[in-house]
Amino acid sequence: MDGLKILVVDDEARMRKLVRDFLVKKDFTVLEAGDGEEALNLFYSDKDIKLIILDVMMPKMDGWEVCREIRRESKVPIIMLTARGDERDELMGFDLGVDEYISKPFSPKVLVARVEAILRRTSQIGGNDILEAGGVRIDKSAHIASVDGKEMDLSFKEFELLTYFLENKGIALSREKILNNVWNYDYFGDARTIDTHVKKLRSKMGEKGSYIKTIWGMGYKFTTDDNN
Repeated sequence: MDGLKILVVDDEARMRKLVRDFLVKKDFTVLEAGDGEEALNLFYSDKDIKLIILDVMMPKMDGWEVCREIRRESKVPIIMLTARGDERDELMGFDLGVDEYISKPFSPKVLVARVEAILRRTSQIGGNDILEAGGVRIDKSAHIASVDGKEMDLSFKEFELLTYFLENKGIALSREKILNNVWNYDYFGDARTIDTHVKKLRSKMGEKGSYIKTIWGMGYKFTTDDNN
């Protein structure tokens, strides 16, 4: 991951410096923006940005507007930062295709661990692996997911979640196991993150969303067998 470029967007210079210093120690290249407009200008001018750390509350354009604009053009992973602890904000972020959501104050070490986890999984999407079940198809090398031949518009995390389900078809998966394997970091929150992503994924899969079965009190199972 040496030299991979990350865009840090926050109107507080102190916060940008804190995040930058920890990322630079891990050999990342860091670009900085102090507002939404500057962030978009950097994003459009530099095609090598691999991940964006984006604050919600900013002048000129807030994080939601920036995220919405970027998602029209790219599926680059986005980590959203916010000073709020409002569940509605978190759900809005997931609706817009945010991959991670971290509330301030946070541990910079945890933030860096999440950055590394996302980029590590992104780099592992190589190869020619094809996963297919009941008309649901994952092409890992092309990073394409489709249902009955129709491509789905999935966020990075939704793609990873569906991939994990297909890799473990017919196996009951606990929320803890899903978090450990898809999010790939120690998670200290509740299960809302998984449940929100599953809800969005089911919706995008249409009728095939019923393949993701809820295992009450445990987690989920992907199966094309109506008897399971």
